[in-house]
Amino acid sequence: MFNSPIDEIKGRLDIVDVIGSYIKLQKAGMNYRAVCPFHSEKKPSFFVSPSKQIFKCFGCGKFGDIFKFVMEIEGVEFGDALRILAKRAGVELQRQNPKLKTERKRLYEIMELGCEFFEKQLNNSKAGLESKKYLLNRGITEKSIKKWRVGYSPNPQKGKWEVLTDFLISKGYGRKEIINTGLAIKKELTGPTQSYDRFRGRIMFPIFDLNSQVIGFGGRITKEKEDKEVAKYINTPNTLLYNKSFVLYGLNPGRLDIRKKDFCILVEGYTDVILSHQAGFQNTVATSGTALTSFQLKILKRYSQNLITAFDMDIAGDSATRRGIDLAQEQDFQIKVITMPAGKDPADIVSKSPKEWQKLIDSAKSILDFYFDSAFLEFDKDSPEGKRGISKALLSIISKIPSKILQSHWTQKLSRGLKVSEESVIQELKKVFQRDGRDYTRTRPSQEQEISKEIKREKTRKQVIEEKILSLISKSPAKLKLLNETHISLFSPRCKEALKCLETKKTELSPDMKEFLDVLSLRAEIEEESVPEKEFQICLNELITLSIKDKLEEISKNIQSAEENNDKKKIKELTEEFNKVIKDLNKK
Repeated sequence: MFNSPIDEIKGRLDIVDVIGSYIKLQKAGMNYRAVCPFHSEKKPSFFVSPSKQIFKCFGCGKFGDIFKFVMEIEGVEFGDALRILAKRAGVELQRQNPKLKTERKRLYEIMELGCEFFEKQLNNSKAGLESKKYLLNRGITEKSIKKWRVGYSPNPQKGKWEVLTDFLISKGYGRKEIINTGLAIKKELTGPTQSYDRFRGRIMFPIFDLNSQVIGFGGRITKEKEDKEVAKYINTPNTLLYNKSFVLYGLNPGRLDIRKKDFCILVEGYTDVILSHQAGFQNTVATSGTALTSFQLKILKRYSQNLITAFDMDIAGDSATRRGIDLAQEQDFQIKVITMPAGKDPADIVSKSPKEWQKLIDSAKSILDFYFDSAFLEFDKDSPEGKRGISKALLSIISKIPSKILQSHWTQKLSRGLKVSEESVIQELKKVFQRDGRDYTRTRPSQEQEISKEIKREKTRKQVIEEKILSLISKSPAKLKLLNETHISLFSPRCKEALKCLETKKTELSPDMKEFLDVLSLRAEIEEESVPEKEFQICLNELITLSIKDKLEEISKNIQSAEENNDKKKIKELTEEFNKVIKDLNKK
């Protein structure tokens, strides 16, 4: 029997499965490792221990169990992580008094009810069935409509603009809560009605988080009803649950395929995603009506650093799309561009010919090749004005390449394309750097370097040696017998306490000490020790030597202070103490 829902969840879920559903794990002996999802790195320093059911990043220091991981990766509080994992484990949490429910949980409930309402309207109303016919004509199957939970928001009935709101109020939710989900808009004019439904007469595309919970909606008018005065799409505004800068439509069902294929296809629309998944391209996501953001890129980096864009691209310096691509390049993403046929979008192509879509994916150009081809097509490379236009468009792009070697490669290509000297191109490139207040001779530090400065935890050599000794003891407790009173006296208070816990096999530990010992044990498991016995003795000797050197340094400082004060008696005492320590050191 389990003592609590937390214990039951931990008993039913394996941390490797939970973390493995978010990031790619690789077997490493008894444990698993991965590139850390919490900071930028190239060499894996993130480890998961099946035996201890913990994770630890030896780069940024993040540590914890499945609850802590979900809290960190999802950006939620413990209560929400508990609910997410309970649902996954099939553990039923006791119903709370509605007054005690968190605001977030009630908003989730409202969004789920709203989604169910729209689904029923699509299948049970005349206008909904007409919209469903439109979807089927676009090539979206019944199965996909159900999978993606596509629905329909009804038009006002008899002048009432609160059809959904009235339904939700009847289920026990307040008007203010409904407004807070973005499903209703507060009415500014005075009168009995204080709000009205945001979505009316539209096909509804629910937007999900990574746990399949509805957090927002995109509403589209049907093509037959398109009106220049009416926006084709309207979306949920930013709420407690939804922020378009963090969300990628289609990532929840597509993330495993992205990891498996090691690349992600970026499109613009909901139907682009649905039809792509339907045709077997499950590694497709949409940016939810925004240019790529640093938050979206951080999420994508958990699964792959290879992106293929399939939306309108240009080389304009103020293009939001360009800025998003520049941001991805700065974060070391490898980017390619699908050249779309004129007047077509991914949905048009993939619904008619998945093979043709695959050909376009296979022939995608690198982002720099795309920019070069676009610039040379847009301008006349043989005219002075054309040369100026090409150089203006491309030099700004080249200047943002972190690697000087790659900068040189593209500078040479530009000079050949324009039929001008490489030196003249370099001179113009330097002007771009000067204009932006940057030094041409220096490469911009990578994001990884910048982050590593923030997360670096400096430890003294003595701390490193102490923890190494403890790590070896945790792996082989028999080594405790090799320690004498002198050795133990040299340890810091925290490490002395850890030694005592290891010696007595104490089970009731403070959270801090438990974490400390778990990390030391995990470190021992992942580090390879070719001659552990010899290494242990070397560490002990170095601990003694470091302690003596610290003592000598302290005495030297005191002698210097005594000399400044002309305290001859103190100088004599300290000198004798210094000589005694030196004698002890020589004995070692």
